[in-house]
Amino acid sequence: MKKQFHLTAEGVEELKKELETLIAERGPIADRIRTAREFGDLSENAEYASAREEQGKTEGRISEIENILQNVDVIKKPKKKDVVEIGNSVKLKSKNGTKEFEIVGSVEADPMNGRISDESPIGQALIGKKIGENVEIKTPAETVTYKIDSIS
Repeated sequence: MKKQFHLTAEGVEELKKELETLIAERGPIADRIRTAREFGDLSENAEYASAREEQGKTEGRISEIENILQNVDVIKKPKKKDVVEIGNSVKLKSKNGTKEFEIVGSVEADPMNGRISDESPIGQALIGKKIGENVEIKTPAETVTYKIDSIS
């Protein structure tokens, strides 16, 4: 069974743009490889090795993006705002202050900017909870209890 990737519409567009850029880089990389081959002995040719490594990384990322786009499940903003679902923004309160998270798929997760994966421990703790419920979130540093203040 293939893995479904949860992405926002914006995330899908970003990946499509990245894919276009990477595909456009194929030609120049091939030119670098061709030029480097002309330098002679490939076993000691740093230019050739560098170009081949770049080609491998580029082709690997292209394959990864194509797989994601073939198996994407676009996140639609949930209409209900009473239960936390993927696509919601959640405001939490604790004795230490407030935090706000947007629940997204693992591809778009960016915890430093408040975008957490539905597969992460925090995301899993929040999914299915309602406004007013307490949520215990365990991180490597601490365990904190938050109250769900709002869902949007």
